[in-house]
Amino acid sequence: MIVIGGGLAGLAAGIALAESGWRVRVFEQRPFLGGRATSYVLPDGEHVDNCQHVTLGCCTNLEDFYTRIGAAGKIKFFDRLFFLDPEGRHGEMQAGFLPAPFHLTGSFAAFAPLALLDKLSIARAMLDILRTKGKPSDLQENGGVSMLEWLRRRGQTKHAIERFWRVVLVSALDEELDRTDARFGVDVFWKAFLSNSTGYRMGVPAVPLANLYDGCKSEIECRGGEVLLRAPVRGLKMENGELSGVRFDEGREETADAYIFAVPHTVLAELLPESVKQSVPLLANLDKIKVAPITGVHFWFDRQVMTEPFLTLLDTTTQWIFNKSALYADSNAKEKTAPVGQYLQLVISASYDLLQKPRQEIIDLCLGEVCQALPAARGAELLKATVIKEAAATFSPEPGV
Repeated sequence: MIVIGGGLAGLAAGIALAESGWRVRVFEQRPFLGGRATSYVLPDGEHVDNCQHVTLGCCTNLEDFYTRIGAAGKIKFFDRLFFLDPEGRHGEMQAGFLPAPFHLTGSFAAFAPLALLDKLSIARAMLDILRTKGKPSDLQENGGVSMLEWLRRRGQTKHAIERFWRVVLVSALDEELDRTDARFGVDVFWKAFLSNSTGYRMGVPAVPLANLYDGCKSEIECRGGEVLLRAPVRGLKMENGELSGVRFDEGREETADAYIFAVPHTVLAELLPESVKQSVPLLANLDKIKVAPITGVHFWFDRQVMTEPFLTLLDTTTQWIFNKSALYADSNAKEKTAPVGQYLQLVISASYDLLQKPRQEIIDLCLGEVCQALPAARGAELLKATVIKEAAATFSPEPGV
């Protein structure tokens, strides 16, 4: 079995197949595993994630993967989510004593950034999702319906859309509501908020992302497989309309009983012959799938400016602030290191407006929002900052995709 791609999908497939008795060979073009969900080291020794990645309690496949590779203990789960609006009103989401789907009723009722009319409109839409078990009838319209249109049909208020639906879905799906197929958006709320009481819990890596994959290579190799880095695929060998081999540098070819392509859709579209794409309906529209960006902004302050492990900002460009110093505290203690000051990572999903902006302009914008949200940051010195733009972070879940 040949697996092309050593990101999360390729590693998960490779390990599951190896455990099932297959001899697996994973080929990854980069010199490291993890794909876009990885980290790197700055010249001064700081570990920086390519982008902040989180999981939810409903992401059972990812949980299974982390368990298989021995990384489950490197994920910290939180059952309380923190929100803050520009007026300084705090909100929390935490399950109470009621069973699903009513487990979040108490914290939702007390959620200060939303008014009563906002909450009533949200409750109506959530009831529609609940009654249909996540499959409202209008999700099946030809060509799809956008999440924004789906919400407008259900009379959602402006603040309900901006401070609830958009906050969750742009972060979860990396796309704006008017560009997101409602099937995906409704599915998020059904699985994370309604179908069980733990689906909303957020898991955040307590180590740099690259450290999550320490056990992947050995897990495959101990079962007779191989993991080859710096091994980009250069082409496919086709015989009688079927894939018979994969070409690498220097004309080398590798063959297998079966092949798995765990690569971005843009890469797959370039590799596949046009005849194959046209003969398989599911592949014919690969070229029409678009990508969506994520921007990460990293701040190092000379002192502590934040106590929460993370914070969601409402009505700002910055969507999330992650307290990396607190999240990494256990791993730093094991390494007997004592970081000076505090390291925060900011995340902006679907960051189309930032792609063309200079990095310093983004730093100034986000620093202003951090100082507005965190009073302690106003008197702190920003020691260092960096911006990471991932222009093609994910595929865009557009209507009809």
